[in-house]
Amino acid sequence: MTSLIRIEPRSADLGDGMLVRRTLPSRQQRMVGAWCFLDHAGPVDFPAGKGMHVGAHPHIGLQTFTWLIEGEVLHRDSLGNEQIIRPGQVNLMTAGRGIVHTEDSLHDGRRLHAAQLWIALPPEAENHPPDFAHHPELPQWQQGPARLTLLAGTYEDRMAPTRVHSPLLGLDIESDTSGTVNLALDPTFEYGLLPLTGEVGIGNERFLADEFAYLGAGRSSLQLDLVDGSKVLLLGGQPFAQPVLMWWNFVGSTKAGIAEAQRHWESGDVRFGPVGDGSAPRLSPPPLPWRDY
Repeated sequence: MTSLIRIEPRSADLGDGMLVRRTLPSRQQRMVGAWCFLDHAGPVDFPAGKGMHVGAHPHIGLQTFTWLIEGEVLHRDSLGNEQIIRPGQVNLMTAGRGIVHTEDSLHDGRRLHAAQLWIALPPEAENHPPDFAHHPELPQWQQGPARLTLLAGTYEDRMAPTRVHSPLLGLDIESDTSGTVNLALDPTFEYGLLPLTGEVGIGNERFLADEFAYLGAGRSSLQLDLVDGSKVLLLGGQPFAQPVLMWWNFVGSTKAGIAEAQRHWESGDVRFGPVGDGSAPRLSPPPLPWRDY
């Protein structure tokens, strides 16, 4: 069983006062199972006339997983989907071979709080047809002082409706009062944990909000000591045989595949269609980091 690894977040400003803290990928740990990206956005109170507005951008080789805590966000994509996501709901977009989307605050001047995650697709699913699903209801139950919401995968006899392509777990744990919760784990999974609010104790270690705890594999149970107002995200999954490659908004198993996707996006190839009427600003990628591609 791996000892705990504490991972501090990196901060990024997306503009208009939208700060995110990124804990995956990091130098210490690139993935937890198929979970390969984790941004904690907010909570932020936007001033009047300001909000989150992310222009049209492409994805390949992954699923975007949006867990909304406060606020309302409008998702649009190149498949023609338009979906408002509200607190306690999940948007799951499967990029597969390629998709484009935008994300906008539904109302400017309001509060926003969310976790944005990516799930890497295994090589055999990289060219999966793009898809989008909205999940307004998820399995939820009380366990001791905590309310648990199953976001992805299975937990004991419960199964989340979110369709994923590798064995994994996503669990939201929230407590209004201090107390202890005991969780059953799969020893073949590796796990990581992020307090979104409050703090959590694991053995003799305490983790504050945005301090990621990598738990490793080999655990069959986990005891968490929660304080008032704690909200914790537990991620798990079977380790990938080989780490995936990540560049900008692309995930894949080969540099050539990622480079091709970037060329297609920059050239306006039909692989990446318009979002709505095509008027949304298009985000530009940085230059590829690899030579000969």
